[in-house]
Amino acid sequence: MPISPPTLFCLFLPPSLLLHRLSLSFLLFSSSPLLFSQIEMANSLFAPLAATAPSPHSSLFPNYPFPSHSHSHSKSLSFSLHNPSHYAHYSLASLNRRISPVSALDSDVPHPLHQGSVHLKNSKSFDQWDSWTANFSAAANLPFLLLQLPQIILNAQNLMAGNKAALLAVPWLGMLTGLLGNLSLLSYFVKKKEKEAILVQTLGVITMYIVITQLALAESMPLPHFAVTSVVVASGLVVNLFKFLEKLSDGIWRFWEDFTTVGGLSVLPQVMWSTFVPFVPNTIMPGVVSFVVALTAVIMARTGKLPEKGVKFVGGISGWTATLLFMWMPVSQMWTNFLNPDNIKGLSAISMLLAMIGNGLMLPRALFIRDLMWFTGSCWASIFYGYGNILCLYCFNCISKELFILATIGLISWIGMTLWGDSVAYGYSSPLKSLNEMVFGST
Repeated sequence: MPISPPTLFCLFLPPSLLLHRLSLSFLLFSSSPLLFSQIEMANSLFAPLAATAPSPHSSLFPNYPFPSHSHSHSKSLSFSLHNPSHYAHYSLASLNRRISPVSALDSDVPHPLHQGSVHLKNSKSFDQWDSWTANFSAAANLPFLLLQLPQIILNAQNLMAGNKAALLAVPWLGMLTGLLGNLSLLSYFVKKKEKEAILVQTLGVITMYIVITQLALAESMPLPHFAVTSVVVASGLVVNLFKFLEKLSDGIWRFWEDFTTVGGLSVLPQVMWSTFVPFVPNTIMPGVVSFVVALTAVIMARTGKLPEKGVKFVGGISGWTATLLFMWMPVSQMWTNFLNPDNIKGLSAISMLLAMIGNGLMLPRALFIRDLMWFTGSCWASIFYGYGNILCLYCFNCISKELFILATIGLISWIGMTLWGDSVAYGYSSPLKSLNEMVFGST
């Protein structure tokens, strides 16, 4: 497990301050059963003590934003260390801090902390919900694995039987789009240190790459395209691994972010345009134009030709373009259903159910850390892609009434449980306040 920058920073503290830190860790051990979670939270509180810059937002570690008003926090912490009777209240009320809402263009920044704190009576609920949401996100690996596994097995059977023509039914361009989306989101979650989501996206990259390899073996995908894809996937996995281990230079990571930004912005408009062919001309012009615009924006951002807000906008694009690619999938599927109703029978109800469950399992974590981008993508995919296609299957009498009712009740109940659990963890009286806070910010 990588050591967080705040923890490494403590190794360079003066002896007196380091002694205080050791005392704090001992008190945490003796006063709370939640040892590891609270020690990690305590680590993040010590770094601001050594900050010397006057700005409350300054940090030696830009990926770990510190709370503002650090002077007041330092005074409170100093008072707590020298007054043991005051310590128990401080450790529970201040270490369990609410996670701030993430604005649309700041979604790729590891979540900062609220100035306020969770009430003492809710600290246990907060930690329990934190653990549960992480487990839900990790459990999403199972439905996503099962989602691609039948296709992989079927392709393998056809390849071994010499039936390469059967693999032509799988569009390699659509699979490539999904693969690039997974790779971009993998980088997004690596930057946020969300381990469970990292596993989900890594699994998505690997399984989709296996399918693409099978398509290349069946000569369904052109070999040059497959070769380039292989290099990109291998490079992406290695770069993200070293970034997660904090052994990657900033220059290489910036280059990778720029690459995913340009790639995502080039692919998204082209995919959206191609969905409506032949009602619109079949052309690659949208992709070419967006590629030029994206490349120009990235170059201007890196050479200082854009204002601060413009640089911030370019930096936050890659994650959102990947999410929009996934959000476009149900739109494309619904459009296909509308044009060719008979093709609906070819949809797998089990696959749609797995898509609804997999994306639904990540909703609590996305809401808990106030990640608007993650929540939007997962919610859209669960409701419109998974449940939306189940609704289409039911309308055309392709699934039983019982399965449709079960899916409906399950989805509504899960969303309700997500809102209720988050409101209890944060001590809110209304479940809708969590949504309001995520979208509009804290009040």
